[in-house]
Amino acid sequence: VQLQASGGGLVQPGGSLRLSCATSGFTLDYYAIGWFRQAPGKEREGVSSISGSGGDTFYADSVKGRFTVSRDNAKNAFYLQMNNLKPEDTAVYYCAAGGTRALGALLMLRLPTLDDYDYWGQGTQVTVSS
Repeated sequence: VQLQASGGGLVQPGGSLRLSCATSGFTLDYYAIGWFRQAPGKEREGVSSISGSGGDTFYADSVKGRFTVSRDNAKNAFYLQMNNLKPEDTAVYYCAAGGTRALGALLMLRLPTLDDYDYWGQGTQVTVSS
């Protein structure tokens, strides 16, 4: 099982980035997927999640209206479009995939937590600075 995050970089406030997570070794259709981020000195926090079918999406309050999560199961990949980026969005972003626990969290209408995910990718750095 592998998840490979990419697309991070340096962007000015108000700018946009699109993160991608390529997966292999498992059937993505059966998993909820999510994005987390971790800023220096802070705990890793959930940013967004999407159900296996893509029909249900959830966002942290801090990114609602600015970030959009999507998935392409045929390409074994999922994405995080980040618009109107702010300096406080600076962090290492991680992608994750979760089975029963993550899917259950989404059914309960909550953003899955760290422990709900089964597989993790390495992080990609996002820096928002002028």
